[in-house]
Amino acid sequence: MHKAGWFSAGALAIVIAALLAGGVLVLGARGFSAREMPSAVERWVAREARGMAAPAGARERTNPIPDSPQVEAEARAHWADHCAGCHANNGSGDTEMGKRMYPPAPDMRQAPTQQMTDGELFFIIQNGVRLTGMPGWGGGSSHDEEDSWKLVRFIRHLPQLSAEEEREIQSLNPKTPDDLKEEQEERDFLNGENPHEENEHHHHH
Repeated sequence: MHKAGWFSAGALAIVIAALLAGGVLVLGARGFSAREMPSAVERWVAREARGMAAPAGARERTNPIPDSPQVEAEARAHWADHCAGCHANNGSGDTEMGKRMYPPAPDMRQAPTQQMTDGELFFIIQNGVRLTGMPGWGGGSSHDEEDSWKLVRFIRHLPQLSAEEEREIQSLNPKTPDDLKEEQEERDFLNGENPHEENEHHHHH
């Protein structure tokens, strides 16, 4: 190895050692709590982890699913059911779950996500990213792959997502028991039924 090569390798080793030492000091002071704000080093590591998640061959893959209104509608429904809980309906990551992850879910409308290749996005959806909250959704079937490629189409559209599309996604989000009860009460009210009056009627009898 040339002197320049040895110098570069040595400098890299020093930087890594310094980062590890800094990490040990931070962990000694604060532990592994996910409630702490990630440090600048940790944010950099998280970005690098996403960038290195996909191997070179995967980065070069192109999306085989043509864009169409039907594909976009299917992708919105899939996003609403599987992704919005962490990434938010609009991709901002501004959800209770997304904000409490370590590192927090990224704003997928911004450059760090949008500048990734279609192949990288597909690989991350299928395989997840280690040391983050991003799981791998790939099940090995062609149907799973098609769904992931459709999600790539949706992710590309996030910066231009309309208010109407966001409302549609919200209507497709999984419902909690409280949500279902509230919706039923709204339907009853619109149909002219008042559960409070019914309860009062039974009480008088």
